[in-house]
Amino acid sequence: MIKFTEYLIEEKNVHMEHLEDLVLNKGLAGAREIFNFLTSLGVMLSGDTKKKISATVKWDGAPSMFMGIDPADGKFFVAKKGIFNVNPKLYKSISDIDSDLSGELKDKFKIAFTEFKKFGIKSGVYQGDFMFMPANIKTQKINDVSYYTFQPNTIVYAVPVDSALGQSIKKAKIGIVWHTTYTGNSIQTMKASFGKSIVARLNKVSTVWMDDATYKDVSGQAVMTSDETEKYRQIVSSAGSLLNQIPTSALNAISNNEDLLNLVKMYNNLKVKSGEKITNTKEHTKGLVNYIVDKFKKEEESKKTEKGKESTKERKNRILAPLTNTSIEDISKIFDFMNIIVQAKNIIISKMNSASRIGTFLRTPNGFKATTPEGYVAIDHLSNGAVKLVDRLEFSRANISPNTSKGWQT
Repeated sequence: MIKFTEYLIEEKNVHMEHLEDLVLNKGLAGAREIFNFLTSLGVMLSGDTKKKISATVKWDGAPSMFMGIDPADGKFFVAKKGIFNVNPKLYKSISDIDSDLSGELKDKFKIAFTEFKKFGIKSGVYQGDFMFMPANIKTQKINDVSYYTFQPNTIVYAVPVDSALGQSIKKAKIGIVWHTTYTGNSIQTMKASFGKSIVARLNKVSTVWMDDATYKDVSGQAVMTSDETEKYRQIVSSAGSLLNQIPTSALNAISNNEDLLNLVKMYNNLKVKSGEKITNTKEHTKGLVNYIVDKFKKEEESKKTEKGKESTKERKNRILAPLTNTSIEDISKIFDFMNIIVQAKNIIISKMNSASRIGTFLRTPNGFKATTPEGYVAIDHLSNGAVKLVDRLEFSRANISPNTSKGWQT
């Protein structure tokens, strides 16, 4: 089975692929992996506890924080995403932070260093998303209910003031949600693992509010009914029927050409960012070809020599060859297949959202607007790999909307 860690840069949790994009990345093999996830997620939401796939919640925290012990000298550190650079910045003292960071980011990492050091970890590295420090907590009324709110990024999280959870958040000096564990003999060679409890491994510290990102259906609401299960089964089955109609050569045409793969994703993401749902896949495929042709036309026009122009033409033809040598109908069926996968994925997301235990809102000029969590990460315990389950149209629309106020920005 192909490991999903192939989709993580250097096997570190700095980039994950969306479930539906696996067919673009790996062609037929990727499509089979999609079915593996969808089947197992369906089993998970049927209430079966003997599952090989689990899920974590994608908290909309920022910035990403790392803490751990440097194998090179045994010292505790905190770090930003630059931890995996060739020359990583590891903050092993308050003075390290003071000399490198400024403003609110410096305050966050100084609190993190002081508080996380109390966990008493002896080895390993852990990654989480920063959620709040005291300066970020506000008391606000939403629909006549008093909440403690914090907004690390796009989503505003709200917890009732009179709840036990609210009280623990109010007392904390920092809030963090852990999601990834790293092990290895050096920072550069560490391997990531997902879906494992991190909180249980750490000393309990009263001044730190923390949670694992592991998905928890504490209400029992996120179990599909028999009707919902049947609808889900039919959608997955229809995706399988469509897949059988697509020639393997067409399925692999995009995945076998890395430059084309990147351009297809860029074009698809333009649609996502504009909030445009792809309904006419044949027109979408024609639009993709035109997008690539126009892109290379501009590049060719920018070249000053005939040699440069000819080189650009050759690269364009090489990239377009898989599309021009395959029928529009077969390529468009790949996008049809992805659309069906998105239908199934959104059923999973909707069901999992019903078990959310913290309120999520968007801050708009007209007040707070209820929204859903950012999404989830599905984890295959056989490969220790993961893919994103995100309602891309919904979250991307909120993320880029000028009407949505943001929290901390990178």
